[in-house]
Amino acid sequence: MPQLNPSPWLLILMFSWLVFTTVIPPKVASHMTPNDPNPQNADIPKMTPWAWQWH
Repeated sequence: MPQLNPSPWLLILMFSWLVFTTVIPPKVASHMTPNDPNPQNADIPKMTPWAWQWH
């Protein structure tokens, strides 16, 4: 049964984990979002009480 031979699959597994742990994390960590959310207005809005008509 050739699927039980670990020789080619072990090399593929080791190489894929090498790529996942060395190449991909710097690429993900250097990713910058193009539009960082900045507050448009830092003023606190003035809260006015609501005049209830039926009370």
